[in-house]
Amino acid sequence: MKIVWSLLALERVEDRARFIAEDNPDAAVRWVDDLFAAVERLADFPKSGRMVPEVGSPRIGELMFGTYRVIHSVKDQVDILTVRRSSQLLRMSEIGDEET
Repeated sequence: MKIVWSLLALERVEDRARFIAEDNPDAAVRWVDDLFAAVERLADFPKSGRMVPEVGSPRIGELMFGTYRVIHSVKDQVDILTVRRSSQLLRMSEIGDEET
């Protein structure tokens, strides 16, 4: 299954990578590589992870990556909607105006 990243999700990954790179550029590269590798597994297992509690729709799931939540939608493809710290609640505006 195809994986498509939203602009918001990519911006969040870039922001986190920049933050990590301030202290350790190599760690930032590893973090991004590992995140993308974890997300790539959704191509074969799009229903892996769990349903997002704030949404309550089986189509909107989340993959946990360390202390981050990778929020995704599954239809004909896997859309990566956003990446948030696991301690943060999801804002509904981050998953778009689609029907959940």
